[in-house]
Amino acid sequence: MSSARRFDVWAPRPHRVRLHLDGELHEMIRGAGDRWHTTVPAAPDGRYGFVLDEDPTVLPDPRSPRQPDGVHAPSMLHSVDPARWTDTAWTGRQLAGSVVYELHIGTFTPEGTFDSATEHLDHLVRLGVGFVELMPVNAFNGTHNWGYDGVLWYAVHEQYGGPDGLQRFVDACHRHGLGVLLDVVHNHLGPSGNHLDRFGPYLTTGDTAWGAAVNLDGPDSGPVRRFVIDNALRWMRDFHIDGLRLDAVHALVDRTATHLLEQLAVETESLSTHLGRPLTLIAESDRNDPTLITPRAAGGHGLHAHWNDDVHHAIHAAVSGERQGYYGDFGSLQCLATTLRQGYFHAGTYSTFRGRTHGRPLDIRRTPASALLAYTCTHDQVGNRATGDRPGAYLTFGQLAIKAALVLCSPFTPMLFMGEEWGASTPFRYFTSHPEPGLAAATAAGRVAEFAAHGWPATDIPDPQDPRTFDRSKLDWTEPDAAPHDRLLRSYRDLLALRADRSDLTDPWLDRVAVDYDEDAQWIVLHRNTIQLACNLGSEPVTVPVGGTPVLWWDPPTQDPTGAATVLPGHSFVVLDTAD
Repeated sequence: MSSARRFDVWAPRPHRVRLHLDGELHEMIRGAGDRWHTTVPAAPDGRYGFVLDEDPTVLPDPRSPRQPDGVHAPSMLHSVDPARWTDTAWTGRQLAGSVVYELHIGTFTPEGTFDSATEHLDHLVRLGVGFVELMPVNAFNGTHNWGYDGVLWYAVHEQYGGPDGLQRFVDACHRHGLGVLLDVVHNHLGPSGNHLDRFGPYLTTGDTAWGAAVNLDGPDSGPVRRFVIDNALRWMRDFHIDGLRLDAVHALVDRTATHLLEQLAVETESLSTHLGRPLTLIAESDRNDPTLITPRAAGGHGLHAHWNDDVHHAIHAAVSGERQGYYGDFGSLQCLATTLRQGYFHAGTYSTFRGRTHGRPLDIRRTPASALLAYTCTHDQVGNRATGDRPGAYLTFGQLAIKAALVLCSPFTPMLFMGEEWGASTPFRYFTSHPEPGLAAATAAGRVAEFAAHGWPATDIPDPQDPRTFDRSKLDWTEPDAAPHDRLLRSYRDLLALRADRSDLTDPWLDRVAVDYDEDAQWIVLHRNTIQLACNLGSEPVTVPVGGTPVLWWDPPTQDPTGAATVLPGHSFVVLDTAD
């Protein structure tokens, strides 16, 4: 049944705007602030778009709530149905003390949908994580993609299940006691289906690594900033999302007195207060800048946390021995110990990869380590390798267990990447499905050229446009119960259970962390009050001068009669309890 509905759109550039609704055109009136509007009868699921000037092309709504026929097609009216929520008892979850699990809906299950992902929530509960972090689910052109090529930020990718599927998924997570974080991209738009600049100055002449920058501080930037902020709030308000991971905030060019991130923090806090549950903002940044997570009262942006690649690099380079690219400054146990104690390795120090001084020291007495996310894997650290190979393709399972123990026993907020908990053998590759032949060819050629500079032959680089590249990135859910994957999964579960049980491991204050190591013998000990984590990164047994009662281990340790030293097998760890 149709009812009167107001349609409006911000469009300062065209001289004429018409609403195209279910095959009929309706003139719109330019109002204050270049907002065009009209009120006409519309069905609840009406298809609509806008016709600008005399070009007959029907463009989707920049704030489209649903795109059932793709990003070039008309929009569809849609509202999240309040009656479908069953999570009224959900009071939220704070990030500090929790563990995050990052996943990509399209490859988490063979079906690649929200509903199929819901079938594995029991696995995540048994694992012991507190948050599910979804890689971007906004609308993009094509059937499959990492999600960072989104062009209609308010819509949910239809192949995943659309907005109703996302609602069901979040509702199910909350029933399982899991919070939901959503990765959102506000620093650029994808290469296909972006019509925003036809409406107004959404973009600037400056470029990011992925295309034109978003206009956050130029003329007419006010409505653009509102567009971004409203998008962020929509996920948390309408879809009950518990927080956002903000992609590549270092690419947000904003020279205004109040940075967009601070404005978002203010409005998120207001929404959180109204909803009565915590809402979390996590930045991805490569700057090692504590300003992001410094409270506004102390002159910072007031975000809750940010991803910390230094922890990943320090652990990965030390365990794997890789030194290429940005791993060049990492790899020593001294580097690993510094990072575990100080949060950043590059903190106003020289970065050979960048050829300049990088980072700024973290005040470890005032900034909790829980504001830094630590991980052994992410979609970037796996997918941006030439072949998308996971660490299990070139490390022993003992080395994987060491990496897990260092993250899960650290004072930081741990994050896992889907499948790492059982050492998934499936890769996670870079994949796209651009329908345009020219864009598809350019994407594949760019991938080859990127890795040719590092000596990779073109024949070794998976074609991102090949559907098999996407299919081979899907998790194999027969692996968790099969050897040797089941052993690693038990180790992850035990480590997460210990972290949940012992407050020494969730204590977020870095000035209470101590680290001992022997560079030559290749052992390192992380002291967390009465809990000691001892790791042998070498392949041969080593004697570590630390005692205590063994609680968890990869391979059984032995202790000398005095109890003052522990012998660790090669590529192994042990958690020792020194409490009386």
